[in-house]
Amino acid sequence: MFRPPLAFLLLLMPVAARTQDVHLEKARRVLEAVPLVDGHNDLPWYIRSDFKEAPLDVEKYDLRRPTSGNTDLARLKRGMVGGQFWSVYVPGDFPDSGYARMQLEQIDIARRVIAKYPDVLQPAFTAQDIWTAHAAGRIGSLLGAEGGHVIENSLGTLRAYYDLGVRYMTITHNVTLDWADAAADSARHGGLTRFGEEVVREMNRLGMLVDLSHVSPGTMSDVLNVAEAPVIFSHSSARALVDVPRNVPDSILARLKANGGVVMVTFVPGFVSKKVADRSARRGAQLTTTQKQFPNDTAAVSRAMAQWDAANPLPKATLADVADHIDHVKKVAGIDHVGIGSDFDGTDNQLPVGLEDVSTFPALLAELSRRGWSEADLKKLAGENVLRVMTTAERVAARLRRERPPSTRTIEELDRKRAS
Repeated sequence: MFRPPLAFLLLLMPVAARTQDVHLEKARRVLEAVPLVDGHNDLPWYIRSDFKEAPLDVEKYDLRRPTSGNTDLARLKRGMVGGQFWSVYVPGDFPDSGYARMQLEQIDIARRVIAKYPDVLQPAFTAQDIWTAHAAGRIGSLLGAEGGHVIENSLGTLRAYYDLGVRYMTITHNVTLDWADAAADSARHGGLTRFGEEVVREMNRLGMLVDLSHVSPGTMSDVLNVAEAPVIFSHSSARALVDVPRNVPDSILARLKANGGVVMVTFVPGFVSKKVADRSARRGAQLTTTQKQFPNDTAAVSRAMAQWDAANPLPKATLADVADHIDHVKKVAGIDHVGIGSDFDGTDNQLPVGLEDVSTFPALLAELSRRGWSEADLKKLAGENVLRVMTTAERVAARLRRERPPSTRTIEELDRKRAS
């Protein structure tokens, strides 16, 4: 049977389809050469809280089968993921017996997930570990703690987390700490306190990346003033495009050039789509009004808000929205300071059209290729930038460990006595 050559078949395709194929092939070529390093995946928390059939059960949440969340092994393979920071998130306002206990449980979940699939996931602690895993066809797997409340004002606890494999810590989550202001809470300190500065210095000495997602602009600025190594934003987007507290102002983006850090642009709809953010703001205002209208009647409030939701359907963010934020960070901070931080499994399955799960990373790179991004630029975005940040932080840590011992400073010594 005569089989026409592939080149002839491509000519028969519509122009748009041929163009799409070229850009997708370019994306895949990039991801074969460079590990795609995603800055934030909440799979450990999804297993803990959203897997209702068996919470915390790593064995029953089988990644070799299709899952209810955004992540499984088949989709990771299609997404050509090469490095993953698994978030070991603990809520800052969770009513429990202690943040440190929950943090240890989250670390345990993540480590058990990594150990369960050794043919696909490989523990990683350094930038070189990610390159090594990628060369072996595996996903270099690191841990990222989300929220400095988990150290419970203790530098010794911080060091213990590093020894357990944590390679970044988000300074705050949504709650302002005794030593740092959060974006979604009141700014009590104007940024970092003196103890907060000591936390940053000790993270630099360890080689633990300082993550500025979730923190206030004042905290961002203070960290950049004191940091001795590049910082990251593990899952944030551009405030100039969507004006919400969780996004990064242009003034901070401009400072990343001097620091050497990277903003890993997130996929969260309310951070990348103005339509989604505006609808959220309107809903918040409506909820306040409704609660005043029906004080102490939660059932009435729920009915009224259900009616409002039906009349005001949630808009959809798109892959193009995310690409717009990546383009903006590239424009303001520079091509060396942008990366990807999806927040998969942390959005209640509310994700942009075209970026519904971990299989979709090549589609995002293909969109940027259509916008004129070169292979060299896409390699930096996919992984080279954050791997450079890690390598630099490791080199700085090696020097600082020679220069100074582990810090024994306390919050009482630095802040509370001073305040009294």
